[in-house]
Amino acid sequence: MTRKYYLAGLPVLVLAGWVMAQPSGDPLIEGFRGVEVASVADATEQLYGQRSYMSHDMRPLFKTKFAGPAVTVLMKKEEHKEGSAASQGMLDAIDAAAPGSVYVMVLEDGLDYAGIGGLMVTAMKYRGLTAAVVDGSVRDTPQIGKLQFPVFSRGVAPSTTVNHYRFAGANIAVTCAGVRVSAGDIVTADEDGVAVVPRAHAAEVLKKAQDLDNTEHTMIPFIEKFRSIKEAVAKFGRI
Repeated sequence: MTRKYYLAGLPVLVLAGWVMAQPSGDPLIEGFRGVEVASVADATEQLYGQRSYMSHDMRPLFKTKFAGPAVTVLMKKEEHKEGSAASQGMLDAIDAAAPGSVYVMVLEDGLDYAGIGGLMVTAMKYRGLTAAVVDGSVRDTPQIGKLQFPVFSRGVAPSTTVNHYRFAGANIAVTCAGVRVSAGDIVTADEDGVAVVPRAHAAEVLKKAQDLDNTEHTMIPFIEKFRSIKEAVAKFGRI
């Protein structure tokens, strides 16, 4: 069942639990929404010999598929007594982000700390952001589930970053779960994981990923008909 809602003036398509802001107005973003992340990972490796996918423990809170330009936030581990004032920059980054953005947060040594929770996700959703990707943990998962806002993280924890972390920069280059991310890079995700494509390579990677998708989808009926994966790989050169 497909339903259309509106968030911050943007139409949102809800399809069988999948949430995706539509449209972005950027043909590259729209293109990446239509290809599998596995094909994006293969395309980047084949074209540039580089890894574009985040570590295996970067997982979604619920079934989702999305793509959007990155807004990056870096939080440095540091014990202090300044309260939330030391984290203000991570909130400012949400309020300054353009609709359709993917909020990419890196917590230094942060698997036991929740970088975002229900309040921040509420702000992201109603400002029209597309998703959040957190190299660290998240909390308030029941609230996030009700909001149905796409969130990937490396864990879930009830902790806070307040008094333990200090804001270290927004829209700077960061390394998130093993992959370098710069502001404006295209972040794309589905149930297989998260991949990042530098904007300068996006058109070429998208074309290659679409070709790989088309090949794989053509192989499926071939395998069903001839009942041989070996013959399919020999014919199409894809596995």
